[in-house]
Amino acid sequence: MPELPSLDELMSAAVSGVGGVPRPGQAKMAQAVEHAIETGEHLLVQAGTGTGKSLAYLVPAIRHAFDVNKPAVVATATLALQAQIVDRDMPRLADALEPLLGRRPTYALVKGRRNYLCQHKLTGGYPDDDADTLLGVGQVDADAGRTGREVVRLREWANETDSGDRDELVPGVSEKAWRQVSVSSHECLGSKCPVVEECFVELARADAKEVDVVVTNHSFMAIDAFEGRQMLPEHDVVVVDEAHELVDRVTATITDELTTGTISAAAKRCGRLADTDDLKRSADLLKDALEQHQEGRLLGLSDPLEMAIRAILDAARSIASELKPKNPQDNDGVRQMARAAIDDIFSTCERILEERELDVLWISHNARANITALRVAPMSVAMLMRDKIFGERTVVMTSATLELGGSFDAVAGTLGLRGAGGPAWNGLDVGSPFDYPKQGIAYVAQHLPAPGRDGMSEQAFEEIETLIRAAGGRTLGLFSSMRAAQSAAEAMRERLGDDFPVLCQGEDQMGTLVRRFASDANTCLFGTMTLWQGVDVPGSSLQLVIIDRIPFPRPDDPLASARSQAIAKMGGNGFMAVSGTHAALRLAQGAGRLIRHADDRGVVAFLDSRMMTARYAGFLQRSLPPFWPTTDRALILKALARLDQNAPPIRAVAEAGTRSTKAPTKKPATSQQSGQAGADAASEARREEARSRALAAAQAAGVSGMGTASALQAPPPKPAPVEESARTAVTDGHAWTAEADEELREGIGMGLTLDELADHLEMSEDAVVARCEQLGLRPQGS
Repeated sequence: MPELPSLDELMSAAVSGVGGVPRPGQAKMAQAVEHAIETGEHLLVQAGTGTGKSLAYLVPAIRHAFDVNKPAVVATATLALQAQIVDRDMPRLADALEPLLGRRPTYALVKGRRNYLCQHKLTGGYPDDDADTLLGVGQVDADAGRTGREVVRLREWANETDSGDRDELVPGVSEKAWRQVSVSSHECLGSKCPVVEECFVELARADAKEVDVVVTNHSFMAIDAFEGRQMLPEHDVVVVDEAHELVDRVTATITDELTTGTISAAAKRCGRLADTDDLKRSADLLKDALEQHQEGRLLGLSDPLEMAIRAILDAARSIASELKPKNPQDNDGVRQMARAAIDDIFSTCERILEERELDVLWISHNARANITALRVAPMSVAMLMRDKIFGERTVVMTSATLELGGSFDAVAGTLGLRGAGGPAWNGLDVGSPFDYPKQGIAYVAQHLPAPGRDGMSEQAFEEIETLIRAAGGRTLGLFSSMRAAQSAAEAMRERLGDDFPVLCQGEDQMGTLVRRFASDANTCLFGTMTLWQGVDVPGSSLQLVIIDRIPFPRPDDPLASARSQAIAKMGGNGFMAVSGTHAALRLAQGAGRLIRHADDRGVVAFLDSRMMTARYAGFLQRSLPPFWPTTDRALILKALARLDQNAPPIRAVAEAGTRSTKAPTKKPATSQQSGQAGADAASEARREEARSRALAAAQAAGVSGMGTASALQAPPPKPAPVEESARTAVTDGHAWTAEADEELREGIGMGLTLDELADHLEMSEDAVVARCEQLGLRPQGS
């Protein structure tokens, strides 16, 4: 085998091939990744925005794959990054590296079984998932209603597709329709399936064994490692991008839940093949037992709960015995789906009754849907990850936020890398190409009262208004809850009127809101957790980020409180290890929204005085990008006014792309676009009037002249037109993007309850329920 080109040669070709320029941080990270692969020492590498970290890990991963003739695995937290790697980064890298490597590097995206068509189900090999309300796959005709028509379309597509991958079906279909043509891993017949040779999943996984880079998600990687299913091809290197999300994703993957709804559904599915009367009666026992408890953590099982769960376990064991086929050939789709449903119930009951030392048990109640659930999750996944993820391969963990309080120790501890018997690892911060002290200011409004439980104070509202007026709009408000974001949006609309339009998360699809925000400098956008990590608006549209309070986890969060108490019992600082680490990660992600490009300038304003006064303030401050810090309100108003006065033209935010091998066609201008010039003129008129008021406010605050913070000026980039996207499905005032729909599906697939889905998506439960009904989805326990 000919000698491989050096990493430096490959990086040079890669950077040139993607039209980039050499970056010291990127080169340093690539060398560190290669060293980790060669030595087997795990690597935590913090790479700030603009480093180009995907190239820095993909190139050494590809080189290793060529060297050992086995793939490297890349796991991400979000669909957006998976799409970026598969649709943009790898194709360009493959083109750039092919001349040096002698062949084109190959890659594949590997997903869970539910994402693919099931050939056996398409031919009637499984029962209908919703037989009472939907015609079966073999019975559907074109007049069977919306879901029926979607199933007809799926059957037609099944004859055309080479992959069976749901993401390739555009436009998509509802979850209700997709359930008619897919199965979960537990429902699959595996090698006993009569059409296993034609199985899309098996074909995709076989192809993945032959590629150089396999892209997947955190949860899939974790399941593969924990359960030993060998869904991923044999590999000895894993790169975990968005690594700050890994612990939460892994925890969600191994969280179990028991509700009367899931038990009743299992009884219905098994009713064709077994006696389910005892199981139905045990569901009633569980309902009565749960009603005797308040919501919150359980330190042990009460007698009624234990009796109910043992009754469920006994009934499930009896049914499982009845369902077991006399020989493997007798196991068909109907039986396998029933077995999967009852096995889930059985294993959850067993786990709850074991009362494992590290498991946390709690009751959650959804008042609106009248669903009460008994949930169990691991207090810590550190040791599990140490053994199953870090124990058998070299792992590179990367994110823009891994070093908290000036150290990797906090994150490394949650991953299982610290402590006796831990594996060898290194931490590296390659920095950022941005000059944070010159590009941004971190302002703490120390004069404001500390946030309380009764919502934002009048002083805080006044501070927000003053800051927005000084900035001339251009503001992203990040709030600790949806209620706080909505309250602030309502208050600012009353105070600011038409001068500075205020958009609020949930009022339209996220992509549309971001484009509207980016297309008008006057406009402000308020939101919560999704925005903290998902908005990328470079340029002068965003020059002020407001963070209302330190984002500690909720005091009543069962897992957070259990983890904190356990650390305190061992003599550690439970608050800092759990709540402090959580808050630091979220603050770093939120503050990171400000500087996305080398010529971005602006201010991050913290309205929580505890950022200066609390004993943990230093830890939180050290977790932020190294902005220039101040508590001087007059200076900040002066800096914001100057930024507004000298702001370059705004930049466009690109439309969300779709995965396709075809080049996009040019769209004719719409009447909305053709009217953009008039809208721009009106916007500028509003800006001139608003700027005058902002300057007056700055002078009233004791600011004279506009000569400070000259480093916050930026050369004007060439302006670009902005195309607004159309509103999509809206429920209860909230518009849904394809990404939000996918998150909803994934959440339901992970077993999240309605209240958890609403919390995760930062939408009201009414909006989530309405969208679920439109898509035919069923939250856990509903």
